[in-house]
Amino acid sequence: MFKKIITLAVAALTGVSGAFAWDYTPAEENLKAREQFRDHGFGIFLHWGIYSMLGQGEWAMETLKLPYAEYKNLASGFCPSEFNADEWVKAFKDAGAGYITITTRHHDGFSMFDTEASDYNIVDATPFKRDIIKELAEACQRHGLKLHFYYSQVDWGRDDYSPLGGSGHNAGRKLDGNWNDYMKFMDTQLTELLTNYGPIGAIWYDGVWDKKGKDNDETAKIWNLQHQYELIHSLQPACLVGSNHHLTPYPGEDMQLFERDKPGENFAGYSGQEVSSLPLETCQTMNGTWGFCPTDRAWKSPETLIRLLVETAGKDANLLLNIGPRPNGTLPAESIDILKAMGEWMQTYGTTVKGVRSTAVGAHEWGVTTHRDNTMYVHVLNDIEGPIFLPYTGNKLKGATMFVGGEKVPFTQSADGIILKPGKKAPGVIDMVVELTFQNNI
Repeated sequence: MFKKIITLAVAALTGVSGAFAWDYTPAEENLKAREQFRDHGFGIFLHWGIYSMLGQGEWAMETLKLPYAEYKNLASGFCPSEFNADEWVKAFKDAGAGYITITTRHHDGFSMFDTEASDYNIVDATPFKRDIIKELAEACQRHGLKLHFYYSQVDWGRDDYSPLGGSGHNAGRKLDGNWNDYMKFMDTQLTELLTNYGPIGAIWYDGVWDKKGKDNDETAKIWNLQHQYELIHSLQPACLVGSNHHLTPYPGEDMQLFERDKPGENFAGYSGQEVSSLPLETCQTMNGTWGFCPTDRAWKSPETLIRLLVETAGKDANLLLNIGPRPNGTLPAESIDILKAMGEWMQTYGTTVKGVRSTAVGAHEWGVTTHRDNTMYVHVLNDIEGPIFLPYTGNKLKGATMFVGGEKVPFTQSADGIILKPGKKAPGVIDMVVELTFQNNI
């Protein structure tokens, strides 16, 4: 019965996409979901698959130049016996996260869910025989977190992907696949993911960069983006679509993604695109790699990541912070320690970075601001001499107090803006927050 439903959905929507500027009017529930997504402020990214067994990150098949015929045998030994979805989700919730984004299928083509489209999946190809995505979906529903699905558009192993180019691990293989078959394969899997696991917050695409046309219009046609986005929205109108393509968002996308950089920055070299008016998200690692890599000891400090969370909120964006789980189903001890430290900080300061917006003041040498209704939070992240100037006008400031402790902060307001005198940050304080109360909403 289920296979029949998938076949009908795919048949009804399969076809080549139209021009780049196709019409897209988001549904009312989609617009509501966008605001809920922005309210989360903080999410957890999970890069997990059979590549974790090699301990070289999620690109191990590529970086180690492993032939697909050998790499795929990892599945027969993948048995994350210590995986406990409730323990994971509870740890993420306690850290202050509002959602999880997990790799349902990465570039190696292995599916971490029970799919009828291929037997190369967690249930059919491993001794584990359990649907990890289903268990996470159920745990998220129990604990009140949203679940998002990372889905790779790249596949290093399938015959019907390789003929158009891209990464190759096909020595000795006869490739006679058809690109349209690959498009139908993705349709089938997307339909499964949006049919079998309850309400899904977003599809997080990755891979358009592997096959680009001469312009964005041609790239959209190669990937049949209009059709795929319409399929997703037809199955779950509230499900957001985002793509890590490092381009201006296409019609049908509901959020804009930035890799390793805050919106408007491009230190990592991936994010030169303009910042749109869509909900924004920045993804970053806790150490240097996405997938499990025990030799990567470049763990960022909790203080560094808390500061990143605040600065990202100050860019009006969510922070999606990555963990690469071990092959046995546990989380690295360092990531657990970071989550606990962030959770402790969020218990006090969470209301200043969750459910807020940041459009009024922008970033300055002293830090950033966030706001909700008629309240502005001034996040003093850097030690500075003298008062703080806020170039914000048009709203009468009624009062300024320290967010922690409640002491009054001296201020003056003029036609040019506001001057605050909160004094210096105390030693060990990551973020000195001043709470401003205005007469009207910001």
